[in-house]
Amino acid sequence: MPDISWQNARPDKPKKCLWPGALRPTLLCVSLRPWHTLSRRTVWKSGRYLRVELHSVELPEGRIIPDWPWVVTPDFANVVAVDLEGRFLCFRQTKYAVAGTSLAPVGGYLEPGESPLSAAQRELREETGYEAGQWTPLGQFAVDANRGAGIAHAFLARQARPVGRPLADDLEDQELLWLERSEVEAALARGEFKVLPWAAAMALALHRLRQETPPA
Repeated sequence: MPDISWQNARPDKPKKCLWPGALRPTLLCVSLRPWHTLSRRTVWKSGRYLRVELHSVELPEGRIIPDWPWVVTPDFANVVAVDLEGRFLCFRQTKYAVAGTSLAPVGGYLEPGESPLSAAQRELREETGYEAGQWTPLGQFAVDANRGAGIAHAFLARQARPVGRPLADDLEDQELLWLERSEVEAALARGEFKVLPWAAAMALALHRLRQETPPA
């Protein structure tokens, strides 16, 4: 454990952490404190998928913000599915917020009381007619760090195989594609996964695969 010298002794101020050695980075070592929710009220609701709240929140120094906007949407799962031949199952589809078309992984909202993995497995079966023999969680992530908008759960599903017909009820036009790994990497680099959680899920899956099985 290296010797660390400290600057700024006041407990309410960030402390500069000076590591020995000319090549060591200078860090700010701060005791970070969360905000606290004092109350919340719904100001607008649209069906089961969207609610807007105003929260009264207390900041670490004691200041209160009485009307912090907060967006409530269901948590969702995105699935990067790879079949027995190493091909990626992706959609080309339209979305209301996207100009033109976008490539997309499998995905959808969690049902009430449903676990992220169960939702991911259900969505893969419903949207593609496939099931997968090996599931790897890739992490869970806040969609909007300040306003909420649900939690994204990402999964890598390997050994995917067809077991029936798709049962999807999506409103958008879409087509199912089978892409080689090199095609997915190129599409991701070109920005063809145009929704941030989709691009993040694909990048995480490719990173995991690259660690385990370098591309041929």
